[in-house]
Amino acid sequence: MRNLVNILDLSTEEIDELIKTASDILDNPELYTNSCRGKILGTLFFEPSTRTRLSFTSAMMGLGGNVLGFSQAGSSSTAKGETVADTIRMVSAYSDIIVMRHPKEGAPIVASEVATVPVINAGDGGHFHPTQTLTDLLTIKKKKGRFDNLTIGVCGDLKYGRTVHSLISAMSRYPGVKFVLIAPEELRLPDYVKDEYLYSTGCEFVETDNLDTAIPSLDILYMTRIQAERFDSKEEYERLKDSYILTRDKLAIAKEDLSILHPLPRVNEIDVDVDDDPRADYFDQAMYGRYIRMALILMLLKTKGVVDKRVTGAPDHSLVCTNPHCISRNERGIKLLFDEGRCIYCDQAASKI
Repeated sequence: MRNLVNILDLSTEEIDELIKTASDILDNPELYTNSCRGKILGTLFFEPSTRTRLSFTSAMMGLGGNVLGFSQAGSSSTAKGETVADTIRMVSAYSDIIVMRHPKEGAPIVASEVATVPVINAGDGGHFHPTQTLTDLLTIKKKKGRFDNLTIGVCGDLKYGRTVHSLISAMSRYPGVKFVLIAPEELRLPDYVKDEYLYSTGCEFVETDNLDTAIPSLDILYMTRIQAERFDSKEEYERLKDSYILTRDKLAIAKEDLSILHPLPRVNEIDVDVDDDPRADYFDQAMYGRYIRMALILMLLKTKGVVDKRVTGAPDHSLVCTNPHCISRNERGIKLLFDEGRCIYCDQAASKI
């Protein structure tokens, strides 16, 4: 079954095709109004969502399909102790395609292993968010006209920021891309992301904790919020939450064609006085999310017979995943599988028992 768990499940050619389709839907929506007539999208949101959930709902309705699902874990049988695997098996019988958000990293992999319909990862903890990245890529294409030879600043929570992890993995495949990673020491990009997507590809990057000095060189500034829900310590969150605040004054030294992106929701990290700046593209970015998700739904429904090229991993009784946010640590019945010393669910390095 073809699924979207990680943005790298899609080739660059497939991404180009999705962007082409999304652009056509944007220009000619009437041509697609019955494309999914009779089809049902299951929306399983175990974690709060506004843009992603509503844009998927709007996308399926715009294609003539129907939607069923839930918007919080407490309204599902998870509250009674049901596992992700059992929930997915059940919803597979009621729908033609599933989109799922879950707070535990690797939950979509578990879902994709048991589902009988395509599964789309709408965010798994601090791990990945591939459909947000498709939204980001469509926005970059519309605003910049290219993916290569761009200097991209990503600012804020790079440790838990799943949108950042997915964006870096996608953009590192294009030539001439340079990342400026802007974060406090405590929220820097995890080593597994650097190893897998930056060092391994030779993608150029620098790390800094200073937004002001980074701004002048940037073609794209990708702001992110400091996510309270990812912190184990409320005190640490309070200390770091206002690390970066983008204001109109700070943009005085930025390029005239800078594109400011944000996956939203924002808290304090972009002042409202920036909203009227012509370089502020984050509301257009949110709008594009509907159209790229329409294109994705169409693609996955057409490729139901295609098998994922996913690394399946193998059991190793000498290893244990130490990531407390990994689905393998939090649900019963999950096989502990590793690939080259990394947990296949959360991608983090395992430890010897």
